[in-house]
Amino acid sequence: MQLFGGTIGWRANKQDTVTTSTTEAELLALSQATKESMFVSRLLKEIGIRLDSKTIQIQCDNQQTIKLVNKEVGLLQTKLRHVNIHDHWIRQETEKGTISVNYVPTGEMVADGLTKALSSQPFKVFIDRLGLVDIEGKLRQRTLEEMDTEALQERLELLEL
Repeated sequence: MQLFGGTIGWRANKQDTVTTSTTEAELLALSQATKESMFVSRLLKEIGIRLDSKTIQIQCDNQQTIKLVNKEVGLLQTKLRHVNIHDHWIRQETEKGTISVNYVPTGEMVADGLTKALSSQPFKVFIDRLGLVDIEGKLRQRTLEEMDTEALQERLELLEL
């Protein structure tokens, strides 16, 4: 979950329920993410923080799940007849404009860095997407920029002793 470009929450755990398909599992995960996002939205509103958009943007890497949530047909035309999407509240929230479920390819999902081992380059991309910075390095750089040349020379002399 991100707010103003920074990560404020995440979750990675096994689902408590048994599902018979990947899409059904994605629907359950999407439902949980939607509930948490709606809670944070209400909390921010309560403490006086206005968001740019009233619609909560949810990212999903499963196109079948997105079709089930966004499709405007009364009957399911899929093999997932056991998933009653018509009664599923996510669909209602999408139709009301409370949430918008958008496709993001798996390789671009920020959450993957929290659940999968990443090599060096994908890890650096992951850190950038989270908005994390090296505070110690930034403070060191700021200190050096603020020091004048004379103070820097004195400090270097002390270090050589």
